[in-house]
Amino acid sequence: MAGYPSPMPEPPSSVLPEPPAVSEQIPGTGIDATDATVAALRAALAAGAVTARGLTAFYLSRIERLDPLLHSVISLSGDALAEAQAIDEALASGAAARPLEGIPVLIKDNIAVRGMPATAGSPALAGAERGDAWLVTRLREAGAVILGKANLSEWANFRSTHPTSGWSTLGGQAANPHALDRNPSGSSSGSGVAAAAGLAAVTVGTETDGSIVCPASACGIVGLKPTLGLVSRGGIVPISAAQDTAGPMTRSVADAAALLSAMAGADPADPVTAAAAGQPGDYTAFLDPGALAGARIGVWREGVKAAGPATVAVLDAALARLAELGADVVDPVDLPGAGEIEEPEFTALLTEFKHDLNAYLAALPGSHPGTLAELIAFNRDHGASVLAVFGQEMFERAEATSGSLTDPAYLAARQEAAIWAREALDGPLATHRLDAVVTLTANPAGLIDYHLGDHDVFHTSGPAAVAGYPAISVPAGGAFGLPVGLSFMGPAWSEPRLIALAYAYEQAVGARLTPTLRATSPPPTPPGQPGQPGAGR
Repeated sequence: MAGYPSPMPEPPSSVLPEPPAVSEQIPGTGIDATDATVAALRAALAAGAVTARGLTAFYLSRIERLDPLLHSVISLSGDALAEAQAIDEALASGAAARPLEGIPVLIKDNIAVRGMPATAGSPALAGAERGDAWLVTRLREAGAVILGKANLSEWANFRSTHPTSGWSTLGGQAANPHALDRNPSGSSSGSGVAAAAGLAAVTVGTETDGSIVCPASACGIVGLKPTLGLVSRGGIVPISAAQDTAGPMTRSVADAAALLSAMAGADPADPVTAAAAGQPGDYTAFLDPGALAGARIGVWREGVKAAGPATVAVLDAALARLAELGADVVDPVDLPGAGEIEEPEFTALLTEFKHDLNAYLAALPGSHPGTLAELIAFNRDHGASVLAVFGQEMFERAEATSGSLTDPAYLAARQEAAIWAREALDGPLATHRLDAVVTLTANPAGLIDYHLGDHDVFHTSGPAAVAGYPAISVPAGGAFGLPVGLSFMGPAWSEPRLIALAYAYEQAVGARLTPTLRATSPPPTPPGQPGQPGAGR
């Protein structure tokens, strides 16, 4: 899979032979790839049951076997096996094992990795050149092996007003591993698919608004969107410096905590991360199975009012379990002004995108368009492939703005969006003395549709995303056999508490569904038969 495939944008076939086996033991370990954890893999490496090179080779082989159905990986690193071999040699010579020693990681392809340009899924950036993004340097310092780049919604879903999430010109259509005709959501779609299908130990995504937590929900994994400033934005293709952040996408809360520990920190080149210097260095220290006892949890029902009965049943079952685990559930709580966020947010994002992307392109070495205007022209010139599935209306609307962060209209929109978002969360958190606000993350995955685009019934990422606050989505069960996530949201820098609460819920409920790689979605539950929230492992 070296290089960049350019598959034609065709939905996954609804008539396929029996899907390949998803369950596969990592040789010598007794660990199934769909259940592998960082802790278990580290123990196997320490015991000599597997080498870093052997583990890396296993994941590369698994990608070659399964990813032709999933299109979750754009490219593989030609250096991964050599890097793993170097780790083995260092350990053999007596070097101390680091927190992610020998752990294979996939990186979303809007994040720079040396020798692998951050393309955002577009051939326009295939000739870009730069070294590792700051967070990738941190991962390497922690001992991680970079396997390659994960597919994504092209330009992180900020190109068209009617996009098909999970599709990029370079990567094709990423498919949901629970039903290949279903959308994996965006824009960290490849990262979500790869984590769910066990194509890497852990993966990294990015979010501006929903692009970590929504694919996590749709693919049935854990997604953690950190506080703005906890993880550096250096080396990431931008949408908005006011909202962009990278974060973990994993099969467990413990793995998300381990990955966040390695990624977080103060980057001198990114001033917004200065406050990260005062944050914990090891988030795995907050994995407390008893954390829900005595916790006060507020329920945001208004955000999921468009959900159908089977989806609401997932929320009700989750709330019942939270109460059984000792939480004081305040149901419902209002998030005042949450419905007012979207319009000023979008207005602000258009200006920020033009400003931030033009600055990024101007400083980016290599051969590529130098401005948003040149990108628009590139897409038109290559329209047969680049514009085959959806257009570039958002590019054009962004280009029509001033692109100035001193524009009074822009400043008013950004201020309005931020005020609404922070008041929506700060108010109920303080009034009800809450540890967190919980709600469903998003609707079950919709069908891949190249005619009408995404079918977004609801998603609840807005308040935390625009406020710059953390959120973590954990599997809560399923509706119609498709995963649904439960989000925990809190104030800035509340990752320790949110991780503890999410971990306690996860350990008690175990609601992650097993990917099937089936070709089509299961039939809906017959009338009168409710969905089965909490089904699965």
